[in-house]
Parts: sequence; C-alpha cells; structure tokens
Amino acid sequence: MTTLAELTDLGLRWDAYGQSGLSGPLLRLAEDLDGAFRRLAAQWSATEECPPPTLPASALTGHLRAFPQQATFAFGLEPTDANLGEFADGPVVDEEGSVVLTRTGPVTAVLTPAACFHVYAQRRGAQLAQAAYVTTRTTCFRREERYDPLRRQWSFSMREIVCLGTPAETASFLAETRELVDDFARLIDLPLSWSPATDPFFRPHRQPGFLLQRVLPVKHEAAYGSLALSSANRHHEHFGSAFGISRAGVPASTACVAFGLERWLYAVVDRHGTNPDGWPDLTTLTDKVVTR
Repeated sequence: MTTLAELTDLGLRWDAYGQSGLSGPLLRLAEDLDGAFRRLAAQWSATEECPPPTLPASALTGHLRAFPQQATFAFGLEPTDANLGEFADGPVVDEEGSVVLTRTGPVTAVLTPAACFHVYAQRRGAQLAQAAYVTTRTTCFRREERYDPLRRQWSFSMREIVCLGTPAETASFLAETRELVDDFARLIDLPLSWSPATDPFFRPHRQPGFLLQRVLPVKHEAAYGSLALSSANRHHEHFGSAFGISRAGVPASTACVAFGLERWLYAVVDRHGTNPDGWPDLTTLTDKVVTR
C-alpha cells in the first residue's frame, strides 16, 4: 500500500479532517485522469457542465432523510449587529479548534453530495425529445467516520457521465460505458472487478432505497482490491419523477457512471509505483479506447 509519506513526496497536501490538496506530479496525473474520463464522455457527445458548490436544501429532501450522517451544510451567522458582535467578542474558536457559534441564519443550502444531482435539478420540468447525455465534475462533500488520504475523504472530486432517457436508453448507456471503463482499465494495467453494491443509508432497513438495492442490482461498483473507484447507477424513474423530467410522455429514467478522481489517482500510483516515469500514458491509451 502506498504510504502518506510517498504521496506527500509526489505532491499531496493532506489535512487530517479529510481534505487533500495536490501539486506537482500528482496534480498532473489527476488532470490526465480527468481528461481521460472526459474523452470517454465524448463518446456520447455529452454536454459539459460546471455546477456551483451547493444545492438548494429543498432539492435534496429525500437524500437528507436517507443520508443525514453524510451531509455538510452551508450556513452563516444571523446577520444582526447584536449577534455578530456577540460572536466577534467571544472566543470565536475554542481550544479544540471548533468555532463557538452564536445564532445562525436559515440553512437553505447543502454542499454537493453527488455531482449528478445538479444535472437533474437544472432540468426540473424538462420534456426531453431525445436522450440527454451530460458530463460534469465538481467537488463533493460526505462526512465519514474516518478519513484516509485519497481513499476516503470529506471532500473529493467526482466526474460523472449522466444519461436521461427511456429505460432502454439508460440500460444501453450503462452497458456501453461500463465496457469503456473496463477497456480503459485494462489498457492502463489496472485490475478492476465489478460487483453489486448498496449505499450507506441511515437506518437502512427503514429506507425503501436500501431495500430496492438489495432486491434489484441497480448499483454496481468497480473496485481496485477493496477500494471502489467508480460506480454505475440505474435510478429508473426516481429522479425523473422527483424533478418532473419526462421522456416520451412519462417520467424519464436516469443512469450515471461516477469516477472518484482521488481514488483513481491512488490506484494508479499504487499499481505503477511512485516514479512518474513509470505511470501509463493516459492520453495515448485513452485514444485506443475511444477509437476502437
């Protein structure tokens, strides 16, 4: 297993609270990986979108009920002079490094938990005349019980390719995109294995989504050893119904393939070593995948 010291030498800046920064060889490799995933998305002529860092809380009611333990909220202090003065005149930060809050304002925004949510929220009420393909990259936030450099982080970069269409269109998208991911991984000599997976629901046995994932194989993860690098998710009409998106006169089906960039970065370094000269030429190898 690649050590923190080795990753630091390659350009990792690690914060024990679960955040990482990149420079040097690691930053170049991360950008090359994202470029490779964008090339895969181009096979679908996917529209590139760059979302904001937050989503309205009103768009995530179901998600917040299912995963409250992972949510990170964006909020500020109640903006009255008295409240701001009470805060400024107080300790501000305690001995453990926690902010000593006074009264807070309304919490109406959530830091993005998954990149694809922006795609659905942006198309609320849309009537699709044909399948829509979108790719997006954003920083996502998920609270965890523990953090591990590049492998498990509070904030991390997610690249997604999303399909909105009929059940047949989303099923075809998932099958072909998984094949592209397998071809890419094989060419860069990164062994992956796909298996059904479930999300970490809060009180899972009370959650319809958890029961659905147990009964139907709607989520699969591609893992390098025990580390999930990508997921392929079939949502059926869940998001189409929730956001009023229709295709062929009925709620649209949706599907997405997600790439955790930091995890892919870790896997490439772990597999090919800490000498950048030994890393695969991602641009050349991706060209072989998309021109097959």
